[in-house]
Amino acid sequence: MKKLIFLMMINIFIFNAANAEFLYNSTVTDTDTGLMWQNDAVGSTMTWYQAITYCEDKELGGYNDWRLPNNRELISISDPSTSDPAINAAFTQTASDYYWTSTTYSFDTRYARTVDFTYAISDLYLKTESHYVRCVRGVQ
Repeated sequence: MKKLIFLMMINIFIFNAANAEFLYNSTVTDTDTGLMWQNDAVGSTMTWYQAITYCEDKELGGYNDWRLPNNRELISISDPSTSDPAINAAFTQTASDYYWTSTTYSFDTRYARTVDFTYAISDLYLKTESHYVRCVRGVQ
């Protein structure tokens, strides 16, 4: 089942909800993208700079190569057919709020993209503001 999500009225992304599966009970793997996600992402909020370090230092599911996802990756797990939270049902621990991405805004590098899982939209925030974090890694 494919869905189109319009972000900031200019970006279009494709979402495939059928290919996520649980691994380790603390991660979710998307078999289409080859990405493994942190499932429990409702902890503390932090700045963008802290989020980068948090993911780089994370050890989860026997792996230590976690990173902050880019905007395209993070929006790929959203589900605009639901709300509050608007995320694939495989993810059981998600706040209906903004999550940081690693994507810096090219016109003003003080800002980075976020994904709001209340309604599955992308937005910009100052990197010094606090938001939630969900880490990702590539599956080898």
